[in-house]
Amino acid sequence: MDAATGDGAPRASHPSAAHVGRARATWLRADFADRTTDRAATLNQLLLSSVVFVLAVLVAFTPPDVDLALFFLGVVVVFVVTGATLVVPWNRLRFGWVAVVPAIDIVAITFMVLAAPDTAMGLLWIFPTMWLAAGFGMLGLFAVIVAVAAIIGVLTALTTRELTFTSLLLPLVLVAVAATSHLTARRSDAQRTLLAKQSQLLRRVLEQSRRQEQVVTEVLDAVDFGVIRIDSDGRIAVTNEANSRLQQAIQGDERAETPVFRDDGETRLPADELPVERALRGEAFDGQVVWFGEEPGPRQALSISARRLIDPSGEDTGAVVISRDVTSELEALRARDELVASVSHELRTPLTSILGYLDLAIEEPGLPDHVRSNLDIAERNAERLLRIVADILAASSSSPASVEASLSAQLLDVRDTVRAAGEALTPRAAGRAITIDTSGLEPARAWADPMRLRQVVDNLISNAIAYNKDGGTVFLGTTTDGTSTWILVRDTGVGITEADRARLFQRFYKAGAERRSGTGLGLAITRDIVRAHGGELGLHSSPGVGSTFIVKLPATAPEGTPQ
Repeated sequence: MDAATGDGAPRASHPSAAHVGRARATWLRADFADRTTDRAATLNQLLLSSVVFVLAVLVAFTPPDVDLALFFLGVVVVFVVTGATLVVPWNRLRFGWVAVVPAIDIVAITFMVLAAPDTAMGLLWIFPTMWLAAGFGMLGLFAVIVAVAAIIGVLTALTTRELTFTSLLLPLVLVAVAATSHLTARRSDAQRTLLAKQSQLLRRVLEQSRRQEQVVTEVLDAVDFGVIRIDSDGRIAVTNEANSRLQQAIQGDERAETPVFRDDGETRLPADELPVERALRGEAFDGQVVWFGEEPGPRQALSISARRLIDPSGEDTGAVVISRDVTSELEALRARDELVASVSHELRTPLTSILGYLDLAIEEPGLPDHVRSNLDIAERNAERLLRIVADILAASSSSPASVEASLSAQLLDVRDTVRAAGEALTPRAAGRAITIDTSGLEPARAWADPMRLRQVVDNLISNAIAYNKDGGTVFLGTTTDGTSTWILVRDTGVGITEADRARLFQRFYKAGAERRSGTGLGLAITRDIVRAHGGELGLHSSPGVGSTFIVKLPATAPEGTPQ
C-alpha cells in the first residue's frame, strides 16, 4: 500500500515481505552465478586467443626456428576452444564442465612450447592457471600445481634437457601467480558475499520502514484529530485526513481568509499568534483554543497543541501540531452556564424575599426563644443558599472584562486584610483544633479592591481549614519586593493529586472523594478575581503533605491611574 495515498488493501492478499525478499534474493543469486560462469569463460578465452593470434601473425611473417606444424596445431586448438566457449551455453551445464576449457588451453600451449622451446611461449600458461586457481578454489589451485609438475616432466622427457634454474623459474612463477589469483578471488568472493548480505539487510530494513510508515499513516488517518508534522526548516512534511477535513470545514467552499478569534470568541487573533506560526517560531504550547468564523455565520473552535521533536543528539528537528474540534464541548459549556445563570437568577429573588421576612419574624417582640432559634437556623441556611446562588451567578458570567468592571482598586496593606480574614475564621478552625499561624505576615502594599481581595483570602483560608487534618496548621504570610506582592496560604492537609491539580480551577469541578461538599466554584472565582487585578494564582501541593496557594498582585498602581 502506498503510504502517501492511504489506499488500503487486505494484507492477506499479498505475499509476505520476507517471502518476496527470499525469492528475489534467490533469483538474483542464481542469475548472478549463471552470468558470471558464462562471462568468465568467454572473456578469459577471448583474451588468450587474442594474444595467441598476435603470436601467430608474428610467427607467420617472421618465422623463427619453430616447428610450424606443431605450433599452429596449438593455435588452432585455442581458436576452436574459443569458438566453443561462444557457442556452448555454460549456464545450462554443471559448473565443473567449464574447467575443460583451461585444461585444453594448457595442452594447446604445451604444443606451442614444444614447437619453440627456446622462446617465452610458456608465459601463455599464466592465462589458464589464473583461471583455474581463481575460478575453482583450492581444487583449481591443486590442479595447477599438478599440471605444472606434469608439464615440467613432459618437457624434460621430450626435449631431453637437464633441469636448470631458468627452466625452474617459469613453474615457480606460474604457481605464485596461481596462488595470488586464488587469494584475490577468495577476497573478492568474500566482499561480494558481504555486499550481498548488506544489500539483503537493506532491503529488509526498507520493507520494514515501509510497513511502519504504512501503519503510522493508517493510524493517523483513523483518528479524529488533525496532525501536522513540521520539519526543522519549517516545511510541513505530514498531514492526516482529519486535518484536511478540519481545514475544509473551516474554509468551506470559499477560499477566502477565515476570521480567527481568541478563546473568548470575540477578540481577533493576530497573525503572529496563530498556532502554526507559533510552532514555526519554535514554541511549544498546550490547549490553545481558537475560534474560526464570526457570528451569525457558522463557527468552529479548535483546541491546538504543539510539541517539539528532539533527536538523540539534542537537536530540534521540528514539531508536531495537533488540533481537535471542541466546538460542541464549548457550546455545551456555554449552554450549561446560561441555564445555571438563568435558574440562579430566578432563585435569587425569592431567596431575598425569604430572608427579609425571616428578619421581620426574628425581630417580632415576644417571640419564644425556641422559635427564634429555629428562625435563626433557617436564616443562616437561607443566607448560605443565597451565597451559593451568588457564586453560581458570578462563575457563570465571569470573564476578564466583567470582573475588571466591578473592581474598585486602591493601595492597601494586604497584611491587614489577611490578618482580619484569619481572625474571622479562627472559631471555625478551633472547632477542629486547627491553628492559624500569622507569624509570617509582613507589611506589603498592593493595588487591589479590598472587598474582592477579602473574598479571595476568605476562600483560600476556608479551603485550608476544610481540607486540613484535625490538629493541623494553616500558615499565612505576606511579603513584597516593591514591584509585586505575594500572599501565601499553606496547610498541612491531605494535599492535591497531580490529576486533580490539572482541573482544580475549572468551574464546578470538585477534586477527590473527600471533597464532594461545596459547589466547585470557589477556586475558579478566586482565580478570576486575582487575574482581574493583573495578578496570578499559583499552587504547590503534595498528597499527604499539604497544599500552598500563592497570590501574586501588583504592588503599585498602573501608570496613569489617579490615586
